[in-house]
Order: sequence, then C-alpha cells, then structure tokens
Amino acid sequence: MELDNTYGPSGEVVAREIEGELILVPLTAGIGDMEDELYTLNETGKVIWKKLDGQASLRAIAAALTEDYQAKPGEIEGDVVGLVEELAKRRLVVQI
Repeated sequence: MELDNTYGPSGEVVAREIEGELILVPLTAGIGDMEDELYTLNETGKVIWKKLDGQASLRAIAAALTEDYQAKPGEIEGDVVGLVEELAKRRLVVQI
C-alpha cells in the first residue's frame, strides 16, 4: 500500500455512529469479515475514516494526524496504513 494513494468508502458500506462508536455495515453479502459482518472503529479509526474522502492521500492523512496528536510520523503512518489495509481487505474502502 502506497502512502501517495487515496482511498474512500466503498459504495457497499454504510457508516453509522451509535453511542459514540463508528460502526461500518456492509450492504452486500460477502463483504466484510465472515465472522463478524459489523466493523467497529476506535477513536483513532473514526478520525482516519472521516479523512478517507478520496481526496487526501494516506501521506496527507498521516501528516495531519501527526500534527493533531503530536506523534512520531512513522507511528502515525503505520497506523493509517494498517487500518486502511484492513479496511481494503474487507472491501470497506476502495482506492480512488
């Protein structure tokens, strides 16, 4: 996965915030994890999800989060790439 790529939500998923948690619900059978069709994101995951707009590259998202959280760039890049890889594997996001 390249940091200069952009990603956005798949047309096959709906995101809903329920009681402070962001829950991703696949709309098509076979998308998502077979063991658990719902995917819940933690606070950091929610922030990343909201930035996956198809406009900002993963590098830009990581840079913004590095500034917001005052963290080391490599750590944030790893977190962003790790989450997006997992979401892409589950077909919840697509490369734009």
